[in-house]
Amino acid sequence: MESQRLKPYLPGILAHCRWPLGTNLIKGINNTIKVIKRMAYGYRDDAYFFLQIRAAFPGIR
Repeated sequence: MESQRLKPYLPGILAHCRWPLGTNLIKGINNTIKVIKRMAYGYRDDAYFFLQIRAAFPGIR
């Protein structure tokens, strides 16, 4: 009975066990991307924008 209720959530539970990211880290990453996006307003090259994002987070792939 209990396992039937947890079955739909199993992929999310396993993903959290594999990659234990908290919401604070995700919010910080999203905020940094928004700041880069505001600074890059008007650039014509999208590739440069994505390079800036990758440079901001060197240890996260």
